[in-house]
Amino acid sequence: MSARLKILRPGIGVTVQDFGRPKFRALGVALSGALDPALLAAANVLAGAPEGAAGLEILLAAPELRASEGAARIGLAGDVSGAILRADGGREDISPWRGVLLREGESLALKLGRGPAYLGFSGGLDLPEVLGSRATFLRAGFGGLEGRALRAGDALACGAAEGGEVSAPPFLHEPGPIRFIPGPQDDHFTPEALQQFVTAQWRAGADSDRMGLRLAGPRLAHNAKGANIVSDGATPGAIQVPGDGQPIVLRADAQTSGGYAKIGCVISADLPRLAHLAPGDALSFTPVDHAEAAAARRRARENFAQWRGKIAPAGLLDERKLWTENLIGGATSGE
Repeated sequence: MSARLKILRPGIGVTVQDFGRPKFRALGVALSGALDPALLAAANVLAGAPEGAAGLEILLAAPELRASEGAARIGLAGDVSGAILRADGGREDISPWRGVLLREGESLALKLGRGPAYLGFSGGLDLPEVLGSRATFLRAGFGGLEGRALRAGDALACGAAEGGEVSAPPFLHEPGPIRFIPGPQDDHFTPEALQQFVTAQWRAGADSDRMGLRLAGPRLAHNAKGANIVSDGATPGAIQVPGDGQPIVLRADAQTSGGYAKIGCVISADLPRLAHLAPGDALSFTPVDHAEAAAARRRARENFAQWRGKIAPAGLLDERKLWTENLIGGATSGE
């Protein structure tokens, strides 16, 4: 059994994403995938989708979709809410962090608070894989729906709904400064610049995208070695500092090599937090070693497992209480 969904309103910055295509980076293919993989995993759990399934990433404005055939279970993870519009004209408001049933003929109109947020679908979205992944890589124009963002009139297929509706508390990343491992070209910077990087307050730039997060702050001075290097490997999380002294943190759609000196690399546990920064938001950095990075990764996995254990049939959770107790100031701002 399967279900089909029609896109009535595409939203802005809405693409099909999964967990990326890591096996082809040696060929110059970007990782792609969700900017916040933990939230996509949460959306899949709420939808009853398999681990690793593809869903929708919402960056700027949320879509509206209708079940045109069969019934689907849709998981909402992140700051996204909305309403189910019944075939008989009725309406049911939907809070965030829900797994809801969308029956044939019903529409789900969504509203985004702050992106990214994610939609998971029962069975996962049924789309062809490109290089082992359904993730959309916009710059190269492949994956997902013909390598592009959603459009009105698009059709999506997924598995038929199984089980009832569920709800959960918000999943939160660890708060605090963004942790990074120094290097590999931290020897290209003056001692003052290295100190500035960890003591300054930085702001997220407006010209950021899925490829990189540009930061605004004090100019980081290079020493005699300069800003340029012989091009070497680059990865999501790498912090490049070009000649203007303003850092760029590479994200999911980053290139696989680059010629700017890298002052450090954001640890995997904290990289998803950067996805939630809006232009002008403040953040700071703190250095850690490999052991601390590995410990943070283990805690992130344990945190997700604990969150998963709190999922309950819808109506059994006091959602207002959960939101009040779990929304910790600074959880995604990096302050």
